[in-house]
Amino acid sequence: MSVVKVMDEQGLKFLVDLVDAAGNVIMEIYAKREALQHVVKKDDSPLTAADLASNEVLSEGLRMRWPQIPVLSEESANTFSKDECPVMYWAVDPLDGTKEFIKGNGEFTVNISLVVNGEPQVGVVGAPALGLMYVGAFGGACSFVAQAKKRDANGWREIKVSGASAESLTNRPVRVATSRSHPSNELTKWLEQFDAVDGRDIGSSLKFCLVAEGQVDVYPRFGPTCIWDTAAGHALVVAAGGHVQQPGGESLNYPKPSNTLNPFFLALGY
Repeated sequence: MSVVKVMDEQGLKFLVDLVDAAGNVIMEIYAKREALQHVVKKDDSPLTAADLASNEVLSEGLRMRWPQIPVLSEESANTFSKDECPVMYWAVDPLDGTKEFIKGNGEFTVNISLVVNGEPQVGVVGAPALGLMYVGAFGGACSFVAQAKKRDANGWREIKVSGASAESLTNRPVRVATSRSHPSNELTKWLEQFDAVDGRDIGSSLKFCLVAEGQVDVYPRFGPTCIWDTAAGHALVVAAGGHVQQPGGESLNYPKPSNTLNPFFLALGY
């Protein structure tokens, strides 16, 4: 379906500012986390006041700036009808890594993605406790050339995936991002194909970020995730020169936001 170029540089800056604003709200609550109460949702994941406060900031900001684009958020009711395939929608995780938030290790993120005909083409990932921001954008919805960048204390810089060749991976350990809170037997079996593995456990969508900036070669996920968990990081990895696919080689996409559960996948930087 035809796509309107809704994303310009000013719009991208708006998204970064919005994620910063959500991050500020989260950090105010994070500072008082020892007294924080949380509830457990039906899927056994935790929910805190920070999730809800961030969701309000993000949802209101997106609807104000782009009222024509519907929003899919983990912390809002899913209003998409069965089998509906919107040309564009926002996928939002107001606080990805709530378990890490509760633990106090800082490995949580704020995720926004613009999904276009099932493909995430814009992704903004903020890690407020770590002082990091990642942006990846490309495709027909953007009025600028593809870009992938990271902001830290030294400002913005361009990033790209490792681009490791198959030959180089036989001469050194493959660097793998794994989930701190969600290990799996399937992952252990998948890793057996490599002679040597240099693993890095980290929470939330930061695993995608490590792939996008070339710090690891692959993020394999053999466990349940939803669209809002992955779309922003997915866009970032692709913008940085990588790709995200199912273990059998099929592409990972998100055409029907009413069906939020993802299949297993590999985020590859080679």
